[in-house]
Amino acid sequence: MTLATGDVDTAHMARQISRESGVAPDAAVWSQFAGAQRADQFCEAWLALQCAQIIGARAALLLIRDRDGVFAPAAVWPDRSRDIRHLAGAAETALRDRRGHVERPDGGGIGTVAQVAYPIEVGEDLAAVVVVETVVRTDGSLGTALRQLHWGAGWLEVLFRRERQQGDAEALRRGHFALDMVAVASEHRDAGALARGLATALATRLKASSVAVGLVDGGAVRLAALSHAASFERTSKLVQSLENAMEETVDQAASVSEPALPQTAQRIGLAHRDYLAVARSGAVLSVPLLQAGHVVGVITVEHGEASALDGPTLAMLESVGVLLGPLFNLQREANRLVSGRLVDYAGKGTAALFGRRRPAVKLAVALAAVCVVSLALVEGTFRVSANAALEGSIQRAAVAPFEGYVTSAPVRAGERVAQGQLLAVLDDRELQLEAARWRSERDQQMLRYQEALGKQERATARITEALVRQAQAQLALVEARIERAQVRAPVAGIVVSGDLSQQLGAPVERGRLLFEIAPLNDYRVILQVDERDVSHVARGQTGTLLVKGLTGAPAAIEVTSVTPVATAANGRNTFRVEAALRGPAALLRPGMEGVAKLDIAQRNLLWVWTRPLIDWARFTWWAWVK
Repeated sequence: MTLATGDVDTAHMARQISRESGVAPDAAVWSQFAGAQRADQFCEAWLALQCAQIIGARAALLLIRDRDGVFAPAAVWPDRSRDIRHLAGAAETALRDRRGHVERPDGGGIGTVAQVAYPIEVGEDLAAVVVVETVVRTDGSLGTALRQLHWGAGWLEVLFRRERQQGDAEALRRGHFALDMVAVASEHRDAGALARGLATALATRLKASSVAVGLVDGGAVRLAALSHAASFERTSKLVQSLENAMEETVDQAASVSEPALPQTAQRIGLAHRDYLAVARSGAVLSVPLLQAGHVVGVITVEHGEASALDGPTLAMLESVGVLLGPLFNLQREANRLVSGRLVDYAGKGTAALFGRRRPAVKLAVALAAVCVVSLALVEGTFRVSANAALEGSIQRAAVAPFEGYVTSAPVRAGERVAQGQLLAVLDDRELQLEAARWRSERDQQMLRYQEALGKQERATARITEALVRQAQAQLALVEARIERAQVRAPVAGIVVSGDLSQQLGAPVERGRLLFEIAPLNDYRVILQVDERDVSHVARGQTGTLLVKGLTGAPAAIEVTSVTPVATAANGRNTFRVEAALRGPAALLRPGMEGVAKLDIAQRNLLWVWTRPLIDWARFTWWAWVK
């Protein structure tokens, strides 16, 4: 453990110890305590001063807890060559009980040897323990020794607390620096922009000559960004040397520096030396970007001065590497192509399937294999499904015989009608007037004809006779039109379309479709078969029709014709297939819609279920590859 003694006025401590205890230790001890520059010197002087205050002290040991949690000797009194292993028992007892402990191996009494141990705590943590072996001179000498150690422990506790505060301040500084870099990195959406922003920000904050960021790709490191540079020549000797230095860091999965720092002294830095020679710089430091213990990239900092890259800089960069490693990995995964992800998924799947772990995956794969084999061996009926609608086998139309107005319409769609039943009546008043005119004209010509016969004017009689026949023909035509003003049902059946009850008095054009009538119990089924399935449909195939209005009464059908004309609807091409009902249709009505399924052949279930996917894959392969 390193103790920062520079911030403690040791001379003032020495004077206060002498003033409060009333005992003047040896001047050399005071001089050593006041002038201590290292932790071991300070601890040895402090232990010597404590032993000088304890009457009868023979030997002493100071144990300080290191970073690994092990209590190691920091000072031994009177000299390090003396065997003081027998003091370890008292130290262990004091640490276990977390209080002062007195141990008397000789049984106690004046003149015997005793061991006085006292633990030193900083907050809730045990920081050190001191053990003094002393000769019992008086009845209260051991209590006095404990009080002396308790009093003296305060100086060590102050030093420990100051060391902890300095460590916390340094950690806070490193964290603040790392969070600043995370804030810079979070502004970028892809790994390349992230690397360029990070390199520039680090170079600015560290006042470095250059900062480079490399990313691991396929086992090798590729330079991703250089600070203050939009582009670089990848084939240049400098870049290649820099990538070699980064790979040296990746191979060791640890930071590497040249010149070496105390933290990196045990690591190989040959490639870093070569880079310094090429770059002609003073110092270079490489820190790995870590993701779950794996190196995903490297940050390399170059500085003109060899002393500029020190231990605190290394600690800050390592914090940045730990925080930004997952972010780089996430950006790289997000920007990878589908093929790269599929390779990863395939590797993970293979490891889960054939590795020792993941028994649930193995069981699921085994069950899936059994299901596939079963489907391949079991046969079922291959069916083609299509939307279907009912139509009358014969549909007769009732149209407007002439232009006119609707007077009445006693029948609407859905009603049953008999042959000749009145469906609608058109306004015939104009026709009646025209018929009266032609009757009058006929009668007038008839009188002229009789008059011509009486006068024996044969030529006039013949002309008048022709005019009579003309008037009679016109009258017959008008009367026929009057008769057709009553629209009647051409056949018995059900009205499938037409409703004029809401259009009374409305004009209709000649030839306009007013009603459609279909005979009862004589239907055909119209199927809209998808173009992907029409090749499997042929005349004579049977199937089942289920209409929406009668879901509990499926009807048997048989294909009668397949038309070769396609119709585009709802983004699909469909072919019209006609089928006939093979059973009673008492409850069916024209216009009903549903779904029809045609029985094609017996095939294995695996082919039946995967046919659409196989057809799609074949078509896509042919379209893109052939």
